[in-house]
Amino acid sequence: MELQDDNAELFMKEAVKLARNNLSTFEGGPFGAVIVKDGVIVGRGANSVTSLNDPTAHAEIMAIRDACKNLNSFQLEGCEIYSSCEPCPMCLGAIYWARPSKLFFAASREDAAKAGFDDSYIYNQVSLPPHERDLSTVKLNPAEAIAVFTEWIGLEAKTPY
Repeated sequence: MELQDDNAELFMKEAVKLARNNLSTFEGGPFGAVIVKDGVIVGRGANSVTSLNDPTAHAEIMAIRDACKNLNSFQLEGCEIYSSCEPCPMCLGAIYWARPSKLFFAASREDAAKAGFDDSYIYNQVSLPPHERDLSTVKLNPAEAIAVFTEWIGLEAKTPY
């Protein structure tokens, strides 16, 4: 469903309001996100990295968790995500896994970098083969892991995603 421009602006204002709220609560960085389905906000999230001691508690992740709980679904088909800032690589990956229909963002990754939230290093590292990344990465026991995938393929009672 394509939203009217004024509704999109209102949803983005809500995401930015969540980001701004963190300036006074100090629960995390200045990021907010909302998830909308059929013109209704079904999920909200603000960055809570420092208050939860959880490096994955970014606004988009928190909003995805909230929306999935509220919709009783592990996917967000038919939903739109409004983020106060262009999602980082982790959040972008989670957004793709959640499968919403559209993503809107306000500030760019360059704007975030100017405020001290520079994800360019991670963007660059992700595109490298594992053996070229700065993080030492070692492949162990691939046969055992592949056996689990083989078993998964043969399962009839599974929920594909």
